[in-house]
Amino acid sequence: MSESSFGQKIISSVAVLGAFLVVGVLVLVMKNSTPAPALNAARVQERKAALAELRDANAKALGSYEAVDASKQTVRLAVERAMELTIEEYKNPAAARTSLIARAEKANEPPPKPPEQPSKYE
Repeated sequence: MSESSFGQKIISSVAVLGAFLVVGVLVLVMKNSTPAPALNAARVQERKAALAELRDANAKALGSYEAVDASKQTVRLAVERAMELTIEEYKNPAAARTSLIARAEKANEPPPKPPEQPSKYE
């Protein structure tokens, strides 16, 4: 290995380390110059209340029964009951797959086609 090649490797290594150092300094400067505003007590209580409300709504949705879309006969089941039904249904995997496909097609029917535009020559 020649000395110029070795010198170039040293210079490249120092340049890379210098670039990382510059980026690190810039990150520290930006972090210290733009501090996040402190949360006041009212905001903290508001966020806690919103979180509690969200968790209650999620718990209700996961543990209750509800008609989602009566026209398509779609309902929401409690998670435990849904797992029991799935285990029972998949004792016959072929029938379970066809039932799943039929339910998915029923729940996601394509929308009706839009009316055709009349010809501009009519």
